[in-house]
This record gives sequence, C-alpha cells and structure tokens, in this order.
Amino acid sequence: MSTGAAKTRKGAAVRKKVAGGTQGEAQFELRLYVAGQTSRSLAAFANLKKICEEHLAGRYRIEVVDLIKNPQLAQGDQILAIPTLVRKLPEPIKKIIGDLSDTLHVLVGLDIRPGA
Repeated sequence: MSTGAAKTRKGAAVRKKVAGGTQGEAQFELRLYVAGQTSRSLAAFANLKKICEEHLAGRYRIEVVDLIKNPQLAQGDQILAIPTLVRKLPEPIKKIIGDLSDTLHVLVGLDIRPGA
C-alpha cells in the first residue's frame, strides 16, 4: 500500500491506495468500492489486482474505499451496489459492478485490449 505521498483527505483512514507504478506513470486511476472484508469484497480486490498486473503493469493506481466505515463516500460516484469499480482516468468515467471474476468483461468495461 502506498503511503504519505498522497495528501490527507476527508475519509483517508478508510481508503487504501495500491500503486502499480510511480505517480507520474499511472495512466489508469481506479477506485474500488467495497463493504468491509467480505469474501466478495476481497475477491473483487484480488481479481482487480491480478488484471491490473497482467494488463496494466506499471500504469495504474487503485484506491479502495470501504463504505462500511464511511458510507457517505458513495455519493460522489453514485454507487448503488457493491463491490463497484470506477475508472476515474482515463476519461470517460466507467463503472463495473461485481467481484470482477470475469476478466474479459472487466477488460471490455475498462476499455483495455487484452495483452495491451
């Protein structure tokens, strides 16, 4: 998990960041909304991390937001179901709901070509 490089923000205690490259290299900014340490939330994170390592190595940053600890953070991205992955950058913003176990569905949803 990355540390103090990011400025402290409201709710930062419930957010975890995982860098897949340096700040200047991150081309994909992803935010994963979860609800605690449930098996579905953990699976979504593990699946996302694996997909990013295989298809976006060194070009991504993941932020995990736990809505159990801070539910008001769901408003900003209009989260209606969890887990939900939000691609913040590159624009346009895209959302994928579920545990991200269908790699092809995730790649299409994030607009990533396999092997890219």
